[in-house]
Amino acid sequence: MSAEVSQPEVAETHAAAPSGGGLGRYVLIRFLLIIPTIFILTTLVFFLMRITGDPITAALGGRLTQAQLAERIQAAGYDRPILIQYFEYMGRLLRGDFGTTLSDGRPVTEVLMTYGSATVELVFYALIVAFVLGIPLGMLAAYHRDKAPDAALRILAILGYATPVFFAGMLLKLIFGVFIPILPVAGRGTTNTEYVMSGVVAPTRIYLVDAIRIGNVEVLGDVLAHAVLPAIALGVLTAGVFLRLVRTNLIGTLGQQYIDSGRSRGISEYRLVTKHAYRPALIPIVTVMGMQIALLLAGAVLTETTFEWKGLGFKLAEYLTARDFVAVQGIVVFLAVIVALTNFLVDVIAAFIDPRVRY
Repeated sequence: MSAEVSQPEVAETHAAAPSGGGLGRYVLIRFLLIIPTIFILTTLVFFLMRITGDPITAALGGRLTQAQLAERIQAAGYDRPILIQYFEYMGRLLRGDFGTTLSDGRPVTEVLMTYGSATVELVFYALIVAFVLGIPLGMLAAYHRDKAPDAALRILAILGYATPVFFAGMLLKLIFGVFIPILPVAGRGTTNTEYVMSGVVAPTRIYLVDAIRIGNVEVLGDVLAHAVLPAIALGVLTAGVFLRLVRTNLIGTLGQQYIDSGRSRGISEYRLVTKHAYRPALIPIVTVMGMQIALLLAGAVLTETTFEWKGLGFKLAEYLTARDFVAVQGIVVFLAVIVALTNFLVDVIAAFIDPRVRY
């Protein structure tokens, strides 16, 4: 019997072995780091929003008289010292109060609940596209290392994450909305779908989930059809990153001793790539997942505007146009919190997969 033990087996042995307080301490530290991260991000957003002056003047200046502006500024408390406004704002945030929009008078929390689900749904679709394209193509590039397919795929990866999201979106709309009109190019669903969704009891506002809940196949098909182009436009960005990550790490893994041992036993290169080397190569993707989700949330603003996908990005663009800084501040802070929590979850998952992450 051979004395060699494969790398996956070693990794599994370490993962299964008791880690003492290592994992628990790591998770606790990562969780506690969320607090200063959110605090710093919230503070930066607050003061950056105040650079141009008070929100009332920014949103309504030119539409109200000076007396009316002064009255509203005083009523909202924006005439008080900036530090007092800051501490009051942080106190409201701790109570879950993000304020009230200036342009339409809605609680920001209501806006977040109404439109946040649409953004989550779009990011989910985009991640599926990124995985489906990036991982297999990265494996293919590693399999054909330094050959024509590898060069072509690397060029595609560079184009993928270098192409602006709005340009990719407009190109997709032109191709599939004009030249080959087979896919819808705007909205989350047809008028009928929107009508059906408005009648769903206790909706999640994630159309895919709600369509499955009510068992309406026609609505489900329409929801998925409307998601194709926005998901591709946003997902290709991350797919390019995944492709290069998988290729680079798979090539490194293929140079390991246990892979050379497999070659010496006559195992085909294809089997080595697809069965033995790809799992260790996926670990870096998990570790950068939090950053990629942050990029997807940032790209969702342009994607939702391009495809009229009514999520937080779409509303954020509207509030920016209206100079409604209270709404903008609330949405940006909410997205920052989501990114911080997502990074924490990704770090915990990475620590479970690869014990080396903890140290």
